[in-house]
Amino acid sequence: MNSRRAWVIYGVVTFAYIIAFMQRSSLGIAAVEATQRFEVAAAALSTLAVVQLAVYAGLQIPVGVMLDRVGPKFLLVAGASLMAAGQVTLAVSPTLGVAIVGRVLVGAGDAMTFISAIRLLASWFSGRRLTFASQVFGTLGQFGQLLSAFPLSLALHAWGWTPTYLSAASVSVIAVVALLVVVSNAPVVATGSRIEVAERPSWSASLHHLRESMGRPGTQLGFWSHFVTQSSLTTFTLLWGFPFLSVGLGYGPSGAAVLITVTVASALVSGPILGILTARYPFRRSNIVIGIVVAMAVAWGIVLAWPGIPPTWAVIGLLIVIAVGGPGSLIGFDFARSFNPMRAYGSASGIVNVGGFLATFVMMFLIGVVLDVIDKATGGSGRPADLYAFDSFRIAFLMQYVIVGIGVGMLLHARHRTRRRLHEEEGIEVAPLWVALVRTWRRGKA
Repeated sequence: MNSRRAWVIYGVVTFAYIIAFMQRSSLGIAAVEATQRFEVAAAALSTLAVVQLAVYAGLQIPVGVMLDRVGPKFLLVAGASLMAAGQVTLAVSPTLGVAIVGRVLVGAGDAMTFISAIRLLASWFSGRRLTFASQVFGTLGQFGQLLSAFPLSLALHAWGWTPTYLSAASVSVIAVVALLVVVSNAPVVATGSRIEVAERPSWSASLHHLRESMGRPGTQLGFWSHFVTQSSLTTFTLLWGFPFLSVGLGYGPSGAAVLITVTVASALVSGPILGILTARYPFRRSNIVIGIVVAMAVAWGIVLAWPGIPPTWAVIGLLIVIAVGGPGSLIGFDFARSFNPMRAYGSASGIVNVGGFLATFVMMFLIGVVLDVIDKATGGSGRPADLYAFDSFRIAFLMQYVIVGIGVGMLLHARHRTRRRLHEEEGIEVAPLWVALVRTWRRGKA
């Protein structure tokens, strides 16, 4: 483990994840064009992204079970292939119905990518290096957002709909070839005269591991951590951020593309920092999650409550803060790894990964519904300039507080149960943060 070959595989799998992230977010930069191409309202447009995420979230647990059974390489290759097929379908789609089929395929392929990659890294890395490598891996995926914000966005306005999405599909084909040639599921260990290969569990054993994982409070803590941290950023980057910036705030397509890159830069800086903090303070991971959520709530409150159009510094501040939720959501997988044996890690990761995307597609759909209701109530024409007005977004984006607020309540409940079980089974008692801080201050003073 932690070998030179492990880092080569790490590079190829990271490339595949970056491309998957690009395919996932490729619709967000085309929200205005899709509204016009398919002649639909905001709620109907949101079904494209909602269906994609519903498929993604719905497949996480089945994929997690398959992952423990068939291994990550097969699923990574299958995922990249499905995303290529989905982008081809979207490229030639004449109607919203055909486009939905394309996004279903993209969602299915995307569902197989991240947790398979995380499981693969756990086979090739160990110790604190695994925690740090996983955090950096998730952060590097943000380059996919950068690819959709710039090359894909520029291609869309220069070449048009069909050539752009066909080009996106071709990059996934490259990822398929790289995965087939370079990646293997785990190091092969030679013992004496024979080669030891990890035994694959039966389907019944995999389902048993799934049930065990779902019942563990630590897995539930990971689920709700992912739920509250990832959803705001993903809702923004996958669909509503581009029309919010380009139309609602008046920055235009090019200005919106530039601003979205702020989220990439923020994630690249905050990801390694969170990786170090998570590895160094494993009993304070939930406090880190809550701190991220509070910061996002404050940043959104400043922008949405600002009288008139908020200044650019406030918008940039918002983008910096919500972007921390991306690498912050990876703490959920760290909970899954801490409180589950390796044989059930695929199932536990699938459960955790449902959290953020469940919150996202509910949030995304509700925002679209609210935008449509406001547009009709104010006698709007359904045109982007009316539909995506900033005053409409002020109200629609408040849906985030409802969804994330529910998630925070469930997170606190899961944390209480996790700490209680930790105390009962291992004799470890985690004091409240304020108590730990007071103790640290007194030790420093002494």
